[in-house]
Amino acid sequence: MSIRGRSIHGLSRRRFLARLTALGAGAMLTGCQTTASTESGTPHRIDVHHHIAPPGYSKELTAIKRTHAQWSIEATLDEMEKSGIATAFTSLINPGMQAWFGDIAGSRKLARMSNEYAAQLVRDYPGRFGSFASIPFPDIESSLREIEYGYDTLKADGIYLWTSYGGKLLGDPAFFPILEELNRRKAVVYTHPATPACCANIIPYISINSIEGPVDTTRTMISLIFQGGAAKFPDIKWIFSHSGGVTPFLISRFQREEVEKDRKNVLPNGVMYELRKFYYDTAQGHHEGALKALLAIIPTSQVLYGTDYPFWDGRKVSTDLAKGGFSPAERMAIDRENAVRLFPRLKT
Repeated sequence: MSIRGRSIHGLSRRRFLARLTALGAGAMLTGCQTTASTESGTPHRIDVHHHIAPPGYSKELTAIKRTHAQWSIEATLDEMEKSGIATAFTSLINPGMQAWFGDIAGSRKLARMSNEYAAQLVRDYPGRFGSFASIPFPDIESSLREIEYGYDTLKADGIYLWTSYGGKLLGDPAFFPILEELNRRKAVVYTHPATPACCANIIPYISINSIEGPVDTTRTMISLIFQGGAAKFPDIKWIFSHSGGVTPFLISRFQREEVEKDRKNVLPNGVMYELRKFYYDTAQGHHEGALKALLAIIPTSQVLYGTDYPFWDGRKVSTDLAKGGFSPAERMAIDRENAVRLFPRLKT
């Protein structure tokens, strides 16, 4: 079903796109700007952490009594214009458990419905959206089928995975058949922290994701590294949310694990080699402490602009990045050019 023709705060889709063109099409091409434009200038940023809630998906969440944030395409496009975002790569909104509810048939249906909606967004708004396809992980057979459909039919830009499923992290060898296929396709895999089953009620007076979300990101990164998945499947391009969770603050502990135990069979190139290959988005990890810790262990080339919309807005991210002491070239790399390396179709 097409989603063309909807109004955007009084603007038709055609007029909205014409307005973007009038702002200066040249800045949409990598290298045409040397400094980060202000929010009032031409949108140029690429947001890799941008959630959507397709209508069918929201209906299913409501039916099983799961809450979700309010979302609309109109509000999304308005936010993108305000925050100078040229392209947003979409992923399902929380708390969808990445289209996995323990029901294989239902999860297949939900993943397919959501992926087709995301693909329609890409078609209806050329250049404005990319898509990370959901798969009914951890069901192996269903996930492999949806990876094939997502890439070969829908032309998805990458795959979207939760950091854990039913207590198993992404580096669990049980999931290696999926990682093998993603490696064969040289996939970009965007990950988002789950609500880990272990820790739901430890601190009941704040949101579990205030602490346990970022920690689950680190858990899954370490599971991939120390169980051999990162080295075994080197062509997967991993994106980890929120500046890598708590990983930068625990580096010495992981290095000690590497030194004190024989890890050559799973870590032939070492911990730091794998960490420096990963990509990291800035969503809710853009404040000075998080950025300094992250950039102490990885180069700027591995940092991607991310907002966590609709839970956060891009202006907050950009304001902090502007205070980060980056050169104009580094800022443009984070805002746009690092993502263009991952998604070469955005060059044109």
